Amino acid sequence: MTLRVTVWGENRHEQIEEDVARRYPDGMHATIADGIRENLGETCVVRTATLDQPEHGLTEDVLAATDVLTWWGHAAHGEVADEVVERVHRHVLSGMGLVVLHSGHWSKIFMKLMGTSCTLRWRDEHDRELIWTVDPTHPIAQGVPHPIVIDEDEMYGEFFDIPAPDELVFVSSFSGGEVFRSGCTFRRGHGKIFYFRPGDQAYPTYHHKDVRRVIANGVAWAKTDRPDRSAPELLRYETGEFFDGRGYQGALK
Repeated sequence: MTLRVTVWGENRHEQIEEDVARRYPDGMHATIADGIRENLGETCVVRTATLDQPEHGLTEDVLAATDVLTWWGHAAHGEVADEVVERVHRHVLSGMGLVVLHSGHWSKIFMKLMGTSCTLRWRDEHDRELIWTVDPTHPIAQGVPHPIVIDEDEMYGEFFDIPAPDELVFVSSFSGGEVFRSGCTFRRGHGKIFYFRPGDQAYPTYHHKDVRRVIANGVAWAKTDRPDRSAPELLRYETGEFFDGRGYQGALK
């Protein structure tokens, strides 16, 4: 079956910073989408959505037709409407995959799903990053070198205030000696989530072939195996009702 992907990008730096516009003339979201198509080919259909579109491009119809959503935001987390965040959250719990990139760690949707501050240490000094695979058997790690070398990017360091990941796929080290849990998976409800660290707007990271491969692998992994999208539901069962329950209306109903 075709994998339906929506690549969401804030698309603000590209509009106001000339160097970012030169680096990503069609927007970071377009470059990320191209990397997914490049690696997954005809197995996927990729669309893009941005902050300034009506409902941020994430309408109920769009999300219902999305198997995996990728998310990049940085300068305008606060402008994302709470109504849209609730909608995305509901779809993730119902089985839509989510791949959160770089500074998306501080997005409303990631913080809501993690239940923590998601804060970290950072430094923007043209650091070399080495991304080390700590779980070489994981599908997200397939086909990438050990380590992935990124000549220049922003540094993220521990402590990273997230829950303990279900799986730790990558850790990064930087020229200042810092380390960071840079590739983490989580499960929330019926949805699978992958967080991947690289990708500050000041660097050409999303043109890097190995970063593009990891993102594509993450998208393929995050697609649910469930045949239907539905949120976990509390049902009441009577003795002998092994398969059929009825909706729970509350303690006093």
